[in-house]
Formats: sequence, structure tokens, C-alpha cells
Amino acid sequence: MPDIVVMFFLLGLLAGLVKSDLAIPKAAYDTLSLLLMLTIGLKGGMALYGNLGWSLLPELAAVAALGALIPLALMPLLRRLVRLSAADSASLAAHYGSVSAGTFAVALAFAEGRGLPIGAEVTLYLVMMELPAIMVAIALYRRHQGSNAGEAMQGIWHETLTNRGVILLAGGAVIGAMYGPMEGAKVTELFTGAFHAVLALFLLQMGLTAAETLRPIPWFHWRLLAFALIAPPLLSLAGLGVGLALGLPAGSLLILTALAASASYIAAPAAMRTAIPEANIGLAMLASLGFTFPFNVIVGIPLYHRLITWLTG
Repeated sequence: MPDIVVMFFLLGLLAGLVKSDLAIPKAAYDTLSLLLMLTIGLKGGMALYGNLGWSLLPELAAVAALGALIPLALMPLLRRLVRLSAADSASLAAHYGSVSAGTFAVALAFAEGRGLPIGAEVTLYLVMMELPAIMVAIALYRRHQGSNAGEAMQGIWHETLTNRGVILLAGGAVIGAMYGPMEGAKVTELFTGAFHAVLALFLLQMGLTAAETLRPIPWFHWRLLAFALIAPPLLSLAGLGVGLALGLPAGSLLILTALAASASYIAAPAAMRTAIPEANIGLAMLASLGFTFPFNVIVGIPLYHRLITWLTG
């Protein structure tokens, strides 16, 4: 059976598809997403407590390079095979080079539930992949337009680095690394102890949102829909290859593989609305949240785990 948190996503998806009046107020959803980001950051920071060192730099550099290379590979494919405009191709490339915090949380819960060894630095993968992917996609689009990419980047750096998700992830990691699991327990236990419950409610809302993007399914975008289902397993191989080359433990390897297969639906849409206003963000949300996210949490993560077990066992 799927993990119990995944069942909450399926419940939300089913409720949305049958047009139930089930709804989570926007304020509650915002609170859940903030709690989830902060908890992920704190968990990662506490794992980093006493484990920070220069030896992490090559690993993080390789993860950042992976985030930058994915948009480079996807941009021409989206232009020629999916037949999207330059603006929409760059937007989709940014979304798929960037990462999904929700997918990360599900992969983390999956790995923890199976007792897989997880490196202390995995939370940093989120930021290390997200920023390069967005910047590279914007640069590719500006180059296609023949305009100065540097000028377009000036405001995007600030918006991307001050995005609430990045602030909470990075801030939580810093706080967790400063105080550790013992000294900060009176605060951190409240968040980490509720991690799975917050994730379950967050996924319930993600199921409802995914159902909205699928009602009705725009079959005339069949090329995009096919891409959204084919891209995750193919991109997962890139993450798997990098993780194997780095010699990551099984849990970290699973998380990096799932992140490479994921697509952003929080940071990337906000950045693309500002940087490439010509892009249709609805198409990106349809692909990332309507198809890629459900594929990864229902089918992909267990599939990647089996592949990793077969390769490393």
C-alpha cells in the first residue's frame, strides 16, 4: 500500500474530481505550507548540527550543476517536440529544473519510514537546485530574445532569494544547525513531531488543487501532458547518476532522484510571472501539479526506491 500521507493526496484528488464541497481555506493552506517549509528546514538544520564542513562543497556544487543542466537539456526539447513558444519553453524548463518541496517531503517521509540512511545535507539540495534552474531558464529566454540577460536578472535574484519558501528553508536550517536537537528541543519538537500530520494536510490540499487543474483535462495539450508523465522517470535517471557518482547513502540518493524528477509549483511560478510575463503559467501548473506531482508521489518515489535497491543491493 502507499504511505499513509499519500492517501491524503488521493483523498483530496478524489474529492476534487467528484466536485465535493471539501475545501481548505486559503489562510489555512498558507499556514500549512509555511509550517511544512519551516519544519523541513529545522529537520535539516538539526541533522547538520556538528556535521558542517568544507567537505560538503563538492557535493552541493554537483547538485547545483544538476539544477542548472536540466533547463539546458529541456529547453530545446520543449521547443521542438512539445512545440511550445520560447516563453512557455523557458517557463517549463525553469519549473522542471527547479524542485518541489512537497515531493521532497514525501520522499523524506518515505525514506525515514523505511529506515534508509539520510545525509544531514539533503535539505540544502532544495535551495541548491532551485536557484540555478530559474536563473538558467531566464538567461536562455533572454538570449533567445536577443536581450541582455544580466539586466533581467537583477530583480529576479532578490525575488528568488527572498521567496518565503527559501527564507523559511534556509532560516530553519540555520536555526536547527545552531541549536541542534537537544538545546532547541522545546521548540523544534513541536514542529518535527507534527511533520507527518502537517504533510498529510498539505497533501490533502495538493490533491484538491491538482483536481482543479484536471477539470476538464485539456486533451488538446496532449504533447504537454505526455511530457509531464515521461519527464519524471527520465529526469530521475540524471539525479540517480549524480547521486551514485557522489556515493550518497540510500536515503539521500532517493531524495536527490525524486527532486530531479520533480517540478516546482511554488517558487518557479512566482519567478516566471515576473521574469517572463509572456509565459502561460497555467500550462506549467497543469504539467507540474496536475500530472508530474501526482505521478511522483503515487508511482515515482516507490519506483525510484526499487531501482536504487536493485542497483545498490
